[in-house]
Amino acid sequence: MNIPFIAFISIFVLIFFLRIPIPLGFVTAVSVYCLLKGLPLAFVAEKIVTNMFSSYILIAVPLFIFAAQVMNTGKVTDKIFYFANAIIGRRSGALGHVNVLASLIFSGMTGSALADASGLGLMEIESMRKQGYDDGFSCAITAASATIGPIFPPSIPMIMYSMLSGASIGALFLGGIVPGLLIALALMIYISIIAKRRKYPKGEVVTLKQFISSTIDAIPALLTPVILLGGIYSGIVTPTEAGAIAALYGLIISVLFYRSINLKSLGRIIFETVKSTGTISIIVACSFGMSFVVAYERIPDVVAAALLGITTNKYVFLLLVNIAFLILGMFIDVNTITLIFIPIVLPMVKSLGIDLVHFGVVIVLNMMIGLSTPPYGGLLFVTSGISKTPLGTIIKEILPMVGVLILVLFIITYIPGFVMYIPNLLVK
Repeated sequence: MNIPFIAFISIFVLIFFLRIPIPLGFVTAVSVYCLLKGLPLAFVAEKIVTNMFSSYILIAVPLFIFAAQVMNTGKVTDKIFYFANAIIGRRSGALGHVNVLASLIFSGMTGSALADASGLGLMEIESMRKQGYDDGFSCAITAASATIGPIFPPSIPMIMYSMLSGASIGALFLGGIVPGLLIALALMIYISIIAKRRKYPKGEVVTLKQFISSTIDAIPALLTPVILLGGIYSGIVTPTEAGAIAALYGLIISVLFYRSINLKSLGRIIFETVKSTGTISIIVACSFGMSFVVAYERIPDVVAAALLGITTNKYVFLLLVNIAFLILGMFIDVNTITLIFIPIVLPMVKSLGIDLVHFGVVIVLNMMIGLSTPPYGGLLFVTSGISKTPLGTIIKEILPMVGVLILVLFIITYIPGFVMYIPNLLVK
């Protein structure tokens, strides 16, 4: 520990207590450190720019953001919801199951939990509200099911993790398939128990004609993940190029098939994409500065040595990391955790022989749980905002669901086969 680094840590902690915007706080912390250390700011800026421009995979992020905006603005979400409703049919707590199934399908298009909650969320919550479901439960299951978005491929957080760790993005995407299905299954079991206890209504009987009609309407939307993942795993396109294809295909079906996007809405889509990309880019750039300081002070080596002093057992290490990241997820956003804290533990992950793909899927699910966890879970605020439901009501309902998600987290943590079976089967 030295004075520049103590000042750096002090400012880093203060930015959270004083509610300073994260990028501004990062820039301040790094600038103070460099000035006290006698390092030229131009040197650090050059390192940041070099890191950003050498990360080709980062280009995929704005492309998937654009695709998500297109899906949400077009009628794609409507078609997915009606298709999921047709599949579930007459079942106790049917709309809760529809909520989860729709999230699973939509996750194969956008790779974003917030896109899922904000796109499908309002329709799901309003439909459940009309049928007598409690508002808190409706919002909570919408938030919890949205965590599937970045687990089931594609996934924006996995793209960021791949950039940091060097793990195969294709293997990471494949590794998320079974955990994504496990989350859906676990949540649907929970819904079944609650639906019977509270006597939530059953779904409507869907005739064969209605099912066929819903399926035909949804086919263009359902082809999105098929084209996307098929292109990646066949080797025809890279994940970055797949992001471009997803964006283009989403635009084509929204304009030509569903006729739901015009020039005005396209302008709004581009504006929202630029705004979201700008926000993420600023955080990424600033976090590279933070990472420079962390690397310059050899913090990963210090942390690794400290953890090795506690345990050399990889299972105990995974337990400690899961607990630490679950706590971090309650207070800090996903991008900050990914870009600042993951590089600190990666040396330890490698030294203990933990597979980078397995660890990546585990840690992404861990961070997604944070989005649904009080007090600062982003999905809680999204569902509260779109439904006008008090936050306290949602928190009361979501805590058992967070428990379900944590159970799945520990299953995939200690039974790696749930993550690694498909990657080992298909990635050589």
